[in-house]
Amino acid sequence: MNTPSNIYLGVMSGTSLDGADAVALTVNGSHFEVIGAHSMPFDAHLRAACLALQSAQDNEIHTAQLLSNQLADVYSSAIVSLMNDLSLKPEQVAAVGVHGQTIRHRPEHAYTVQLNQPARIAEQTGLTVVSDFRARDIAAGGHGAPLVPAFHDALWRETNTNRVVVNIGGFANISVLNMGQTTFGFDTGPGNVLMDLWIAAHHALPYDANGGWAAQGTVNERLLADMLADSYFHLPAPKSTGRDYFHMDWLNGKLAGHANISAVDVQATLLALTAHSISDAIKSNSPHCHDIIVAGGGALNRALMLQLQMLSHCPVTNSGTLGIDPMHLEGAAFAWLAFRTMHHLSGNLPAVTGARGERILGQVTFA
Repeated sequence: MNTPSNIYLGVMSGTSLDGADAVALTVNGSHFEVIGAHSMPFDAHLRAACLALQSAQDNEIHTAQLLSNQLADVYSSAIVSLMNDLSLKPEQVAAVGVHGQTIRHRPEHAYTVQLNQPARIAEQTGLTVVSDFRARDIAAGGHGAPLVPAFHDALWRETNTNRVVVNIGGFANISVLNMGQTTFGFDTGPGNVLMDLWIAAHHALPYDANGGWAAQGTVNERLLADMLADSYFHLPAPKSTGRDYFHMDWLNGKLAGHANISAVDVQATLLALTAHSISDAIKSNSPHCHDIIVAGGGALNRALMLQLQMLSHCPVTNSGTLGIDPMHLEGAAFAWLAFRTMHHLSGNLPAVTGARGERILGQVTFA
């Protein structure tokens, strides 16, 4: 039986707004093992409410607080369900790391907003909750993102391998684990977000399963070139992005100069944008990589994975081959970050976020 101090939970709800993933992680020195996971999908109303708050509206504060309570209830349900699945009692869990739902990410103005109610979660689960992971890094001059490269480094760095870990959720980020170099990484740009918005607008679907619709279209090379010319893709690291920058207005602005492109060809081009922006970033930062490990919802997009492999100069596989389901990696990362916080250990990588130094991340709400 694991001792209480070995078991940490992590809850992640990402920019794809599809739901909350709760993951249980055992931590034994430098060895980590996912022992269970439970996903709680967002209903259409909750997803729409989160999406609406991505842009300014009337009475935002009241709306955000109500939505924080609703999200906390979903997170708590996912946590309790996971604990029931594993027959865990609260006293057997050291802490749970809960990321919250990002509705604003503006590091250029030194803030990021994740909706969450850790006190409510502590009351409903009986657990100590670690939250607000990004604020301290931003206070130290960083972007507060991406944070998962530190976990990728702890999990998969090898002395004789140049490895790149790619997380593709609403947005994509890479962790570059080159031999003899400090781990670094950054947000490469859109992951699934623009494809999700486009298929929702044209087929009322939340996402393009397996990239099936995109695979029916033809990439418009002129449109792709115009999108890849966007200044974000040419900014030096550290950098991070979100729905504050890449949104439907951004896409419509790019489409304005391209008449008569069919909707399916736009979808194909958006998939190509994600694949090319990731591949270009990898080639620039790890020209001698040995393998590329993909996690997040994008790892389940067959068309995207095929295109990444075609564009890449080394083998591409999903994180399941290394023992962690692609949909569970981020949740596991926030379980690990909770472990780091509870042991007074830093959780950020300054080479990734641009912070002035390593910092202990998060705020703790005790059970």
